[in-house]
Amino acid sequence: MASAELRQIRRRISSVQATKKITRAMELIAASRIVKAQARVRQATPYVEKLVEVIRNVSRATGGASHLLLERRPVRTVGVVVVSSDRGLAGSYNANVIRLAEANMIDHRRRGAEVVLYVVGKKAQTYFRFRGWQIERAFLGVTDTPGYGDARAVANLVMDAFATGEVDAVEVYYTRFVSALNQLATRMELLPISPPEDGEEAAAIAYSYEPSPEEILNRILPRYVEAGLFGALLESSASEHASRQRAMKAATDNANELVKVLTRIANQARQAEITTEIAEIVGGAEALTGSYE
Repeated sequence: MASAELRQIRRRISSVQATKKITRAMELIAASRIVKAQARVRQATPYVEKLVEVIRNVSRATGGASHLLLERRPVRTVGVVVVSSDRGLAGSYNANVIRLAEANMIDHRRRGAEVVLYVVGKKAQTYFRFRGWQIERAFLGVTDTPGYGDARAVANLVMDAFATGEVDAVEVYYTRFVSALNQLATRMELLPISPPEDGEEAAAIAYSYEPSPEEILNRILPRYVEAGLFGALLESSASEHASRQRAMKAATDNANELVKVLTRIANQARQAEITTEIAEIVGGAEALTGSYE
């Protein structure tokens, strides 16, 4: 019969193997979602590029006409949008973007500006609530597979706050997807909009506008803000899945190593038991032999 120590080691091996199955499954799921998230990022890029081109040409046609979303004013209140994940087990993904956002929020306060905080994802909501920050609005259940409607909801909220003067600028903190092995916490100035600079190719193109360029600009700038936020959500989603895939792979590898170590210890414990049993048998046999002499 196995000793109590050996039974405990075997239970630990079974527990680690069960955990390994879970981490391996999560790794495969995250790996499959990375491909889809990357494809969505690539599909959204041409739309944003075309918006920039249209805004550049319409701005030129209006002769530098002003718009509320282009207005720059002294920054007394900053709107901060932090994009995190709703679920954990994604390595340092959430910690990096939250750390960057909080450092800049503290810096804004040191310079005398107030901060209005909007969070996307449960992890950011939990962290900032625990740290005592006042959260103006939280958007949950968005980051796994964000849709354009989600970006529009966030964009409308911050544009209304900017238009009413509740905030004088809006910053977005998200994680930019560089590659499956590299994701970068990034700060993006969302509002006021910085007009795109003229390009040589764009300067050679002449457009006819219907309705007026001013009206087109009024319609296109909110779409530009929505597209910028949508791109940030897509980049963050791809980064989240990549970080989770990498973290789960590391957890699976660690589980394999731990199983090897525990198996070796179990074998050593079993060998020690066998040696003890043999010694007891030999000792008993010798005692019996001596009693008959």
